[in-house]
Amino acid sequence: MKLLALAVLVVSLAVPALAASAAQSAPTLTAAVGPGFAIKLTEGGQKVTNLTAGTYMIKVSDKSALHDFHLVGPGVNKKTPVAAKTSTTWKVTLKKGTYKYDCDPHAAFMKGSFTVS
Repeated sequence: MKLLALAVLVVSLAVPALAASAAQSAPTLTAAVGPGFAIKLTEGGQKVTNLTAGTYMIKVSDKSALHDFHLVGPGVNKKTPVAAKTSTTWKVTLKKGTYKYDCDPHAAFMKGSFTVS
């Protein structure tokens, strides 16, 4: 009986650790907008142009109260507020298709896109 109780305890401690590990293992993308009229999305310092479908963490750094970072694509529509400087992290599941990101007030020239296959 003690062995069974010990086994249950070990499993109950391992499951949350495995779930946390899985969340941390998602690839991380870095999004930045501002302080000037710059917007970018990178992975490991390289501009994102094509990704494999799956779950990603996106660390967003919005460095200007004049801009937002807005990401739109299949199943995703996330943005930071325009009137605030903010840092946040989004967990997103990217599906096959084209994704676009821009600064809504300056979408004519502050924009980018990438494909997911």
